[in-house]
Amino acid sequence: MLGSRVFGAAVVMAIMAGQPLAAQALIVEKKVFELETYTTVSGATIKDLRIGWEAYGEPNAAKDNVILVTHYFSGNSHAAGKYSAEDARPGYWDSIIGPGKAVDTEKFYVISSDTLVNLGAKNPKVTTTGPASIDPDTGKPYGMTFPIVTIRDFVEVQKKLLESLGITKLHAVMGASMGSLQAYEWAAAYPQMVERVIPVIGSGWADGNLIAWLNIWAAPIKVDPNWNGGDYYDGEPPLKGLAESLKVVTLHAQHWEWANGTFGRAWADKGQDPAASFDHLYKIEAVLDGAGMARAKTSDANHFLYLAKANQLFYAGHGGSLFEGLLAIEAPVLMIHTDEDLIFFPEEVRETAAVIRSDGTPVRILELQGNRGHLDGVIGIAQVGDQIRAFLGD
Repeated sequence: MLGSRVFGAAVVMAIMAGQPLAAQALIVEKKVFELETYTTVSGATIKDLRIGWEAYGEPNAAKDNVILVTHYFSGNSHAAGKYSAEDARPGYWDSIIGPGKAVDTEKFYVISSDTLVNLGAKNPKVTTTGPASIDPDTGKPYGMTFPIVTIRDFVEVQKKLLESLGITKLHAVMGASMGSLQAYEWAAAYPQMVERVIPVIGSGWADGNLIAWLNIWAAPIKVDPNWNGGDYYDGEPPLKGLAESLKVVTLHAQHWEWANGTFGRAWADKGQDPAASFDHLYKIEAVLDGAGMARAKTSDANHFLYLAKANQLFYAGHGGSLFEGLLAIEAPVLMIHTDEDLIFFPEEVRETAAVIRSDGTPVRILELQGNRGHLDGVIGIAQVGDQIRAFLGD
C-alpha cells in the first residue's frame, strides 16, 4: 500500500502486499522447517508438514533475546529485509525491523514463519502445508479433505519450530491483523514463555461482524464453477473467484478516505466514460481488479477458505470461555490500532484491553494516524517505532 498519488503497477502490487518501496540492505535467507507428523488441536494428523521461516539478527548465548513476528492474513514470513539486492521491495515491516531500528536486530534475534494453509501457496518464496499440498496417503492434493486448522494450530507449529532451535523463552511476540490473533494466542496459551506482547490492529476474538465479513470474503470463490467443491487441482483453478475475493479483502482493509482521496470519480482510461459502456471502468475499479488478479496468481483458493475459517474460529485461548484466554495473559501488552479500522473496530480493541488489564496485567494502547484504515497497521507502523523500542527495552 502506498501514498495517495501513486498509481499504476506499483499501486496494484503495493495494495495487496502492503510493502514500502524503499530499498533496504538487509539480506535474509528463507529456510524450511519440517515435521514428520503434526496433530492438530482437533486431533487430526498431518504428515510431512513443512513451513518456511526466516530470521534477522543472531541469538545470544542464552537464546532469550528472541522476538517472534507473526504475519497477517495475506502475508507470509517475509517481515523484513530482502532475499537479494535486486528485490523490488523489502519485507512488510522493514521500517521497524533491522539494525538500529525499533526492533533492533543488533540486540534481538527476530524470527518469522509462514503459517499453515498460507495464502501464497503458489509463491516460490512461501513454504506451507495445506489443501494444495500432496497427501502422502493418496499421492494427490488434499483439497477440502485437509483438516480444519485454527490460530492455535499456527501457534503450536511455531512453538515446535522454536523448540527445534533450542528456544524456550520469547522476549516478545508481535504481529499485525491475523498476526495479532496469533500474538494473543501465544500469550494466552504459554504465559510462562512470553515476556511481552505487541498485538497490532486486532482484538481478542472474532465477533459476529467479522465472522460475517469473512464469509463474504470467501463467497466469490465458492460461486466460481471452477472451484468444484474444492476439487480443482487436476483442472482449471477458480482464479476469477479468488481474484474477486482478494478484491473484497483489499477494499475492506482500506478506508473510504483513501478511496476518495486517491481515486474519487476518476475514470480508468481517458475518453472512456463509464456511462457509455459496462466495459469502461472507474480508476478504483480497474486498480482493484488488477490487484486482485495479480495476487490470485500466486495464491490458492482453498487456502483462502481455510484461512477464513481459522479467523472465524478465533478467540484467545480457544476452548475456554470467550474472555478466559485473555485473562490468562500475564505479560505486559502494547496494543497498537487505528480508530479508522473497518475490520477490527476500535471499540473491541479497547474492550480487549479492558479485559486483559482487569486482573492487573499492564496494558498500553497506541493509536496510529493515517487514512488507510486497517492497513495503517502494516504501512504506518514506523510512526510508533520509538514506543515499540522503549517497550522492548534491552
